[in-house]
This record gives sequence, structure tokens and C-alpha cells, in this order.
Amino acid sequence: MSEITTNTEPDPSGSASYLEVGRIGKAHGLRGEVVVTWITNLIDDRTRPGSRFRATGGPILGEDWLTIATSRPHQNRWLVRFEGVDDRTTADRLRGITLEAEPIDTEGEVFVHELVDKILVDQHGTVHGPVVALIANPASDLLELGDGRLVPLAFYQSHDDERVQVEVPAGLLDDDA
Repeated sequence: MSEITTNTEPDPSGSASYLEVGRIGKAHGLRGEVVVTWITNLIDDRTRPGSRFRATGGPILGEDWLTIATSRPHQNRWLVRFEGVDDRTTADRLRGITLEAEPIDTEGEVFVHELVDKILVDQHGTVHGPVVALIANPASDLLELGDGRLVPLAFYQSHDDERVQVEVPAGLLDDDA
């Protein structure tokens, strides 16, 4: 699985969907760096200089887009300086902003937002209801159905705009159980 989506509102100027990929925390140092907590497994792609993010949920600095000037890992977190943010006072004003970005096309990867709200169907064509969430689990992430049943993501086969197809062992999704 890849990036977590909490906001798929379309861009008012077009049809692009945006994923929440990080949040800005406190300022760090005097030169405009801020602590960013990323909620993506595509860290290398998101932290490159020039990466551009829609900024929401905080006091924006006159623009609703932020572009990375520099970034570096530091003690299990990331220190990021955005273009136009060169001092601590300006960096302090970024605290609390949510960073959103367009999904990165990663062929063969499945994103959470592609599965949630789709109908789960097993290999026999039996409909089991909507997928309402994905639960992180060390052995295998779990698809949570509307009725509370859990299906290990290891049984995922494919998906389209309406359905998630799984191939599960007998008894796992018995509706009578």
C-alpha cells in the first residue's frame, strides 16, 4: 500500500485529486526550516527540492502552494525549508499547515484511496459490502468492511472504479458466520 488519503477534493480549477502527504510542525533553527511529518511511503519523491504542495489548514503566507527548497532527515523526522521562507519568524507562520499533493503515478502500486468506498467482491462473484477503511497491521494490512469484517490485503487481486476483487480462502467471508 502507499500514500494515505484524507482529502480527495477536486481542485476547483480542474479535476485533479490531492492526497494529504504531510503536516508542518514547529520551526527549527533560525534559517527558515520547519519539521515536517510525512504520511507517505514515497518520501524520496516528496522531499526532492522543487516538489510542490498545496498548503491547507493553516495561516498561509499569501499563497496556497509551497515548494521545497531543501530537505534533510533529522532524528526520525524531516527538516524542510520552503522557497521564500528564510527566517524563523516566517517559518513559525507555517505551523499546522497540511501538505497535499497530486498522487504520484507508481505503476503496480495500490493506494488506499483507490480501495476505500468500493464494493468488495470475492472470486465467486459474491458481493460483501463496501470497504470503509484500511487498517495497518504488521502481518498484512486489513481491508475493513462496513459490517466490521476484516480481509487481509494479501488476498487482494485487483480493483476498478466500483469494485475491489479478492480471492479468499473458504470461510473467511462467510456471510452466515
